[in-house]
This record gives sequence, C-alpha cells and structure tokens, in this order.
Amino acid sequence: MIERYTLPEMGRVFGDAHKYELWCQVETLVMEAHAAAGTIPADSVAPVRQAPPPTPERVREIEEVTQHDVIAFLTAWADNTEPRDAAKWVHFGMTSSDLLDTALAAQLVEATDILLEKADTLVAVLRDHAIEHAATLRVGRTHGIHGEPDVWGHRVADFAFGMARSRDRLRRARDAVGVMAISGPVGTYSNIDPAVETYVAERLGLLAADVSTQVVLRDGISEWVSALAVIATVCEAIAIEVRHGQRTEVRELWEPFGKGQKGSSAMPHKKNPIISERISGMARVVRAQIVPVMEGIPLWHERDISHSSTERIALPDAAIATDYLLNLTTRLMKGLVVDADRMRVNLDSTHGLIYSSTVVSELIETGLSREDVYALVQAAAMRTWETETPFRETLRAGAAERGVALDEARLDEVCRPERFVRRLAPVFDRLKSLS
Repeated sequence: MIERYTLPEMGRVFGDAHKYELWCQVETLVMEAHAAAGTIPADSVAPVRQAPPPTPERVREIEEVTQHDVIAFLTAWADNTEPRDAAKWVHFGMTSSDLLDTALAAQLVEATDILLEKADTLVAVLRDHAIEHAATLRVGRTHGIHGEPDVWGHRVADFAFGMARSRDRLRRARDAVGVMAISGPVGTYSNIDPAVETYVAERLGLLAADVSTQVVLRDGISEWVSALAVIATVCEAIAIEVRHGQRTEVRELWEPFGKGQKGSSAMPHKKNPIISERISGMARVVRAQIVPVMEGIPLWHERDISHSSTERIALPDAAIATDYLLNLTTRLMKGLVVDADRMRVNLDSTHGLIYSSTVVSELIETGLSREDVYALVQAAAMRTWETETPFRETLRAGAAERGVALDEARLDEVCRPERFVRRLAPVFDRLKSLS
C-alpha cells in the first residue's frame, strides 16, 4: 500500500523490519523447544536469541544472489550471531513454510487487534450519533424517492449495528487466521517433533493447525480477508449516505470542512464530499483482495508457492486499507454536520404525499376494500405530483367524488411526523446497549 494511505502503527506491522523480528522470534522459540528436548545443544540458544535481527537491506542484498528470501534471512542473521557456529542450529528440522506461515499468523493477529480497537471506536461513534439524532425528523427514501417520515438516527443505528456485526465477524476471523504449523517438509514431522509445534503455538498465543501438509490451508486467511471486505463495505455504505445527503438538491448532510480547505480548483463555491468518495474508492481496494487470496486455497499437492506473491501484496493492502477506512469513517462521523432544518424542509416538500401508506391503512379500517382505497389514494397522489396541490386537498376532493367520508381529525393524528419518532423508540432502546 502506498504511503498516502498507510497509518504508522499498521505500517510498522507489515514492514520488513518487523517481519524479520517475528521470524527471529519463531526461530528462537523452535530452538528453545529443541534444546529442552536435548535435540540441539542448550548453549546454542542464547547467542541466537541475543543476535539482532538482520536489516531489510542486508537480506535483500543476499537474496539478489540466493533468490530465496528465507535463506537470505538465515544467512544475514547468522552473520549477526556470535559465535557464528551457534547459528547452524537455527531452522533445524524446519522447512520455509513453517517459518513463513507461523510468523504470518502472528503478524495477522497483531493487525487484527489494531483493527478491532478501531472498529470498537467506530461502533461507539455511530451509536452515540444515532442516539443524539433519535428525534431528528427526516424523510425516508426508497429508490431515492421520498417514502415515509423517518429520523436520521434510525439510519445511523442501522450502520452502528452493521458495523458491530462486522467487527464481530473479524473477531471470529482472528481465531481462523491465528493458525500456525511447524511440521517440516510435506508436513509429516519427519525431522521435527510435534511437541516443538505445540511449544511455539503456546508461546505465540496461536493455534496449531489440526493438520498441515507443508502449508496451512488458506481457508482461514480467506475468511479474514472477507471479514475485512465486509467492514470496508459497511464503511462505504455510510459514505454513500453522506454523499447523497450532501448533494445540492438534498443538502441535509455535510462532511467536516476545515479552515483553508478548498473544494474545487475552478469553482470556489464547491464543498465536495471528498472524504466519503475516498472511502468508496478504498473499499474497492479491500474487496479486490478476496479472490486472489481465496485462490491460494487450491495449491498443487502438498505445496506450491503461487499464493506467496499474491499474499505479499493482498494481505498488507487489505489490512492497511481497512485500517485507513476505519480511521477515516470515524473522522467523518465525528465531524458530520446534520442540517435538521433542511431535513424538515425536504420532508414537507412533497406536500404530504409521504403519508399515503398511512392513509391507505386508515381508510381500509373504515370498511372499504383495499382495491378501492388504493385507487382513491393513488389518484389523489398523482394529482398532487402534477399540480403540487397539498395531498390532503386532492384526497378530500377524490373522496367526495366517490362518496367516501374522511375522518379529518383521525387523519390529522396519524399524519403527524412525530408519530414515527415514538414508533422507533425500541430501536434506540436496543442501541443504547450496543458496545
């Protein structure tokens, strides 16, 4: 991921320097287990543990010759080990995938914990914003067309619960991705005792794979990337709502717009929804990683490395982009400007048409058939669309033509938008307990 969208903490997790720190940690733990079992000399562990991880530059330099990143790492680390002879016991009985998959599991768990903390923050911000606007009247829309009265907090509550579910999926995916294996070539433990795998798993807080061939099957990693994609897409759903709300014809919502910020190089009046548009764009990047990573599940026989090049790009990009999205969506919601007055103007702009479904229900209760009621209300509604005459007037005229008596007082009661606020109270009661 390019630097523009990489936040420092997540960038460090996926940096080469940290990767080699994890590789050193895994290799040292394997040596500890071997030494405890008497497989290797006990005095070989301390010199290796004390050797500083090799620099990314040195590993790259050696890899230019070896064309093998693990061998380049082992050589560079051995150069840092005193006495160097102790380094011969590093990687004893292991194959490259033992190191790579185990360190990757630890790395992805680290990344997940960062994401979960930010997802918790976003859930709380969405929850609090929704509760704050539990009575902010706004028209509800279907197909982009005004439907019925609603409240802005209702829409945001949906996002809050959606993000909470998405966070919980990621929490489950943390277990799925935190799976390691140290089982040797072809995964048969031919050169390494299964007890070594157990020891390393316990020390790293990971799960040993139920079975591995030479690599850990990529279903868990695919689940993890899919969970990130859902989080990213919920962020995009929020962004789309803001983008629609900031359109000139709507003008109900405004992104935070800082002092000195410019909207357009040519049109000084512009305040564009650039944060939301960036969220929409970055969500595409995360979703795009699902298929390449999933295609790492079917490998040739016990192992090939067609998944390796893909994961070097897809996994950091998915995590870094999701991290950025959570951060940006939280910033968007914290600074969002809600124009309640404009929402009320828009709610009233269709001259009462948004109460048509309520009127249908009320008239059916008087004994009329649904077909007759629908014809009456639709005809009145079409006249309002065409003439902008208030819906109650066209309805009254249509009812008179058909000899239908209207209970005006009752209609006044059921066509008050505040009624919808009361109906939604249980939603906000549930929302208050969301964490």
